[in-house]
Amino acid sequence: MDTSTGFIVDRLTRAIVEHRLLPGTKLAEQKLADHFGVSRTLVRQALFQLAQNRLVRLEPARGAFVATPSVDEARQVFAVRRMLEAEMVRAFVAQQTPAQLKALRRHIAAEKKAMQGGDIGHRTTLLGDFHVRLAELMGNEVLAQLLGELISRCALITLMYQSSSAAEHSHEEHEAIVAALAKGDAERAVQLMQEHLDNVQAGLAFDREPPASDLSLALSAATA
Repeated sequence: MDTSTGFIVDRLTRAIVEHRLLPGTKLAEQKLADHFGVSRTLVRQALFQLAQNRLVRLEPARGAFVATPSVDEARQVFAVRRMLEAEMVRAFVAQQTPAQLKALRRHIAAEKKAMQGGDIGHRTTLLGDFHVRLAELMGNEVLAQLLGELISRCALITLMYQSSSAAEHSHEEHEAIVAALAKGDAERAVQLMQEHLDNVQAGLAFDREPPASDLSLALSAATA
């Protein structure tokens, strides 16, 4: 097993994004150190990095917990995504190539296959990665990194507040966005992206109680 800080960050992020490690879960340093076979110093470094990405909350004398985004934070995250992704779609249309569109269609096909399977975690990851993939195909690594962090936070938000699974609708909306991109219709693509993000936010029930989690079970699933 890789024992680097980056590996630990990646595994914990994956467990959060795939809705296995839930908001409010206590991340005990010793338990994590034992699981990954590393020192508590490496675990502490990983938790600090995750805290910088707003996926973990560090509390003095209490330790680390998976973040529990507030309603205001949830709304702010979606507001930022709308701003970023509208301009990203416009820029993508202006410089798109047949190879980029082919890559997007491959991603859509992978989403569809995941929708038909039973791996909810894989499906969730692919649906989030669609947005990051747009930035990556444009060659904008800074935007891809920013979106990756925002989408990880959105995974926590949807886990806490989403009242029902909207995965099928998200996939269909992604298909429509790609179709508009292929036609070079920037304004339609922007409109569809805005509507897609609006629909995800509209499916959130902000009075919902956050679920509970088991750290050992989540990490076991993440390494499977």
